[in-house]
Amino acid sequence: MVGPPFSVTLAPDESIALVTANEKLDPADPTKRIANNTMSVVDLKATPPKIIATLETGKNPAGVSINRAGTLALVANRGEGTVSVYTIQGKTVTPAGKVAIADEKSGTSHAAIAPDGKLALVTRDGDDRISVLSIDGTRVEYTKRDISAGLRPYGIDIAGSGAFAAVANIGRGGGDADTVSIIDLKAQPPRVTSTITVGQTPEGIKVSPDGSMVAAVVMNGSNKPKDSPFYHDAGKLVLLRVSGNDLAHVGERLQAIFVQARGDNLAVKLRRRVEVVIVSGEPGLLETRRLSLGEHAQRAANLEIERGNRTDHFEYTVEFFAVGNLSPRGAHAKTCRSGDLRLFCSSENFGRI
Repeated sequence: MVGPPFSVTLAPDESIALVTANEKLDPADPTKRIANNTMSVVDLKATPPKIIATLETGKNPAGVSINRAGTLALVANRGEGTVSVYTIQGKTVTPAGKVAIADEKSGTSHAAIAPDGKLALVTRDGDDRISVLSIDGTRVEYTKRDISAGLRPYGIDIAGSGAFAAVANIGRGGGDADTVSIIDLKAQPPRVTSTITVGQTPEGIKVSPDGSMVAAVVMNGSNKPKDSPFYHDAGKLVLLRVSGNDLAHVGERLQAIFVQARGDNLAVKLRRRVEVVIVSGEPGLLETRRLSLGEHAQRAANLEIERGNRTDHFEYTVEFFAVGNLSPRGAHAKTCRSGDLRLFCSSENFGRI
């Protein structure tokens, strides 16, 4: 399976995961990839987790979301300008129709559902728009309202309060600085109220659960050839503070891959290190304290390491950043409840806080 960053989502009760497959290997030529049209349903309660169903989507399924009630899923079909609708009952996912939004060149990339389940936003990086959908039970309709945020809106996340959405505008890839926008969802109709520059190609984006921060994963030219004048050897994580309907920079670190957020905590992966960024809406500076996982992180931060190969753990470090005078709190590895912050050191090595 091949797909963009938003190709995986979990049900609220974490019983299932939905995984879209945007592309597949060409049976006629395994060196090439062609459009796919499937989504897998993964049973997360099974040991080990297993695929229990494979469903048909539209062409090039990309971003997928499940509503907070766990009863409805939307899939943006990038290759045909549509959104597929699915109902969910327990672990059973059933196709329930398709919503036409634009033509196949519109590049419908991700569909994010508001917390109240009555609205969805669909990014269209092919024609620089964000479409508003209305939801009434299992009935999903295109309202014909399109929002203009920036060049090629791609990733999108809606605040837990439903007050706003944050959009990553990935741009044309020409080396110019690209942007993140805020959409005011309390306004009627919803509209963009703030846009801020973050660097080249902000692909992943996440709003902190308390709505005070936005984290954007920026490629920063790291995906370009080394001889390109726009090349950098590392991407970066950009932290933005949300104040009303405006955005302001907090800080940034190199080579960051956003993992998960909880409360006022943000976790990122930084090359061969893991960084935990503790953030708040208060002004402050990033301060670094570094702990070796192998030496004293378990004592100092109650960090429990679970890994396929424990002999490698001395190669990794964990860094704690505090914004203002905050310090890491609530870090008890053995609780590991649903929603706990998970820090991934690599594909086979991870710790929990």
